[in-house]
Amino acid sequence: MTVQTSTHPLSASTLRRLALATGGLATASAAEMEMRYPWFRRLPADQRAGILLVTQTSLANFVEWLTDPQHSMKLSAGPFRTAPRDLSRWVSLRQTVDLVRVATSVFEQQLPELAGDDVERALLTEASLRYSREVAFAAASAYAGAAEARGAWDARLEALVVDGIMRGDGEESLLSRAAALGLEPTAPATVLVGNPPPDGDPELLSDIRGIAVRTGRGVLVGVQGSRLVLVVSGCPALPEDPDWMIGAFGTGPVVVGPTVPSLAEAHRSAADALSALRAVAAWPSAPRPVPAAELLPERALAGDPEAERLLVDQVMRPLTAASGGLVETLDAYFDASGVLEACARRLFVHPNTVRYRLRRIAEITGRVPGDPRDGLVLRVGLAVGRLARSRGLW
Repeated sequence: MTVQTSTHPLSASTLRRLALATGGLATASAAEMEMRYPWFRRLPADQRAGILLVTQTSLANFVEWLTDPQHSMKLSAGPFRTAPRDLSRWVSLRQTVDLVRVATSVFEQQLPELAGDDVERALLTEASLRYSREVAFAAASAYAGAAEARGAWDARLEALVVDGIMRGDGEESLLSRAAALGLEPTAPATVLVGNPPPDGDPELLSDIRGIAVRTGRGVLVGVQGSRLVLVVSGCPALPEDPDWMIGAFGTGPVVVGPTVPSLAEAHRSAADALSALRAVAAWPSAPRPVPAAELLPERALAGDPEAERLLVDQVMRPLTAASGGLVETLDAYFDASGVLEACARRLFVHPNTVRYRLRRIAEITGRVPGDPRDGLVLRVGLAVGRLARSRGLW
């Protein structure tokens, strides 16, 4: 029996010699790989055995391919179907190409002994080069498929972690999943929420992940209906120039939750950010991005108990605890529409006394009564504090 390869036949005896030599060629290739590459020597025995299996199957398929070269892709992909499923985790694509090169080199060295004459030797050399190219393409396809599968799994895992944070989970399983995605569970975390980009641009979100890695941060991205969520890990969570984060969002407000000490507490940042996103419509001129802490009055008016508690702690409690009639002065100042002289007459004190008390209020609360926005925070803080006191909450 003879086989046509190109325009010349290969004899049946040559094909038999090739078939019988596949085991020895695979062993010789593995020995050459071990000699050339230190990383190959460091592989456990079962992993080296897996690579030997792929090599031997490739050589056996080469003999079959010689009888039917039109099906080269089908046959050359065969070794990777028989390989262990996690082979791509042991060996990189670059290393796989190096191994294919070594196996091809060993085969070419032994061709003179396997070919029946010079014509067959030339045919086998040409065929081995073509087949090694097909094997390299098949390896690239196998690694691309594995990467695509890992990417799809990572996307599902990322969605689960983001959903767990938004729902308030702080379980150990959530932290281990986040760690599998490359986030440091003990690093500070900040949640940003807003509208997703038009058409959910996947390239834009991919760029955001890349920028986060280059700036030494981890990031989880989740699109939940009409809401885009970024969970940013690392410190500082929001740099001075946050454009790379804000650029991930579509038009509309972007709210930044408070930075919490670790990923296990990210649900607190998420809760504040969501509450602020629901209330931000009450402040049309809010900056972009706006910290959730700057929307305490709107959040309190929307019925957020956490915002009410923060206002009590930041406004009413410290002003009540301080001496000097600061609460009464603040009430009189607002009732007098911010006019110092009118406020002083109401309190029967000198205007300079009012100025001093207003400075004390600013020092204690961090809010300037004469500033329109700070004045709103202080006024709502007083109202919420009195309501909380009437209900016996403090």
